[in-house]
Amino acid sequence: MAKEIAIGFGIGIIANLIGSYLYIFFFSEYDFETTLEVAIEQDVLGNIIALGALLNLAAFFLLLKKNRVYRARGVVMATVLAALVILISKFL
Repeated sequence: MAKEIAIGFGIGIIANLIGSYLYIFFFSEYDFETTLEVAIEQDVLGNIIALGALLNLAAFFLLLKKNRVYRARGVVMATVLAALVILISKFL
């Protein structure tokens, strides 16, 4: 059970990273590193992380459809972690 949640958590983190990268790739006029630097300077890195987390939605429902409930819980935990990172970054 704990192993399945850990796998789901990993899937959620990877999906979030891929989603953030895809957002930067398709919608940013700068390269990846420059976009991250500008996002940090303009305090919008949390927005990029939140948009990247949308891919977790697809992973969550795909895992539920395949009846991998514990892995889906791990994806939810990764999404909550992303939300906490965004929250903390807004106050720092």
